[in-house]
Amino acid sequence: MFLQKLGLAAGLLALGALSVPAKADIRIAVAGPMEGQFGAFGEQMLAGAAQAVADINAAGGVNGEQLILEAVDDGCVADKAVAVANQLIGKGVVFVAGHFCFGASIAASEVYADAGIVQISPATTLPKFTDDRPGDGVFRLAPRDDSQAKVAGQLLARDFGIERIALLHDKTAYGKGLVDAVKAEMNALGTSESLSLGFDAGEDDYRGLVSQLGLQNVGVVYLGGYHPEAGLIALEMQRQGLDAVLISGDALMTDEFWLVAGPAGNGTLLTYPEIPRQRPEAQKVVAALDEAGLPADRYALTSYAAIQAWAQAAESAGNTTLKDVAAALGTGDLATVIGPVRFDANGDANAPAYVWYEWRDGVPQRRP
Repeated sequence: MFLQKLGLAAGLLALGALSVPAKADIRIAVAGPMEGQFGAFGEQMLAGAAQAVADINAAGGVNGEQLILEAVDDGCVADKAVAVANQLIGKGVVFVAGHFCFGASIAASEVYADAGIVQISPATTLPKFTDDRPGDGVFRLAPRDDSQAKVAGQLLARDFGIERIALLHDKTAYGKGLVDAVKAEMNALGTSESLSLGFDAGEDDYRGLVSQLGLQNVGVVYLGGYHPEAGLIALEMQRQGLDAVLISGDALMTDEFWLVAGPAGNGTLLTYPEIPRQRPEAQKVVAALDEAGLPADRYALTSYAAIQAWAQAAESAGNTTLKDVAAALGTGDLATVIGPVRFDANGDANAPAYVWYEWRDGVPQRRP
């Protein structure tokens, strides 16, 4: 399966993304979940990273040297992320666009810090990733969960404060962390939940869980978790006639959610940054990916932007050492496909603010 995922970039080979001249001698990597239930996100990351390498190489490379792209599958698992991080050290990689899941990003960041490898995650949103970063070379091009939670908590208190609100999470670091932060924001604004439950991810039957929601006459369900479970819960809510609004986070911004939920997903609300592919800076890259039949969604473009930012910093520094590149990343705005990026002293980027989207007939539409 993983080799099949790598094959998704085949349309970029003619551009030189994964097949570069023999003199190429700067190795970088993209690391994420390239198969399994989160494979769609890894597919995006790989497509964007490969396109970035193709475009940078076509423009002369970095400091006159071409790039070689390594792609590794971490399975969204901490232990596997450590293993592939060590593999990348052995290959002489100097920069990694990754990882995707919080556990993998945190575990790998310690390996990269010790090895002098710069890491920019295009997806990890948990505050701990940069708040407790093990070195100056750890950055992210994703908004923090506490920003997402603030927006969600405000909506629940302002628009749904009179409803009975259920808070659900999938017991993962992402899901529980997001719900805990939403709860804190909502409670601080004077709105309390009627029910709070954890559920097991990976199940295929949520009848009991939804029955509990119905018995509590819940009107709003805020769910911290990923699209497979959210889609199944939406289906079960429809089957049981539970007329409640489903609200969740950025993990539901994927067509895979609609493939699971179908029309039962209509009306589902989610927080998500402004869609990157709509930015004028992204149009050329989006067109190239679309033409190649590759995804041009959020993580494709944030992965592209991560490599762009690193490449500009390496050019400014005149080398690829962690100390100099990290310093260059923090000195000012960097031009990327998601707009001008500036990293703060914590390694966080000035990512676009979260806004609301609503699933309607298979399309997530911006909510006024």
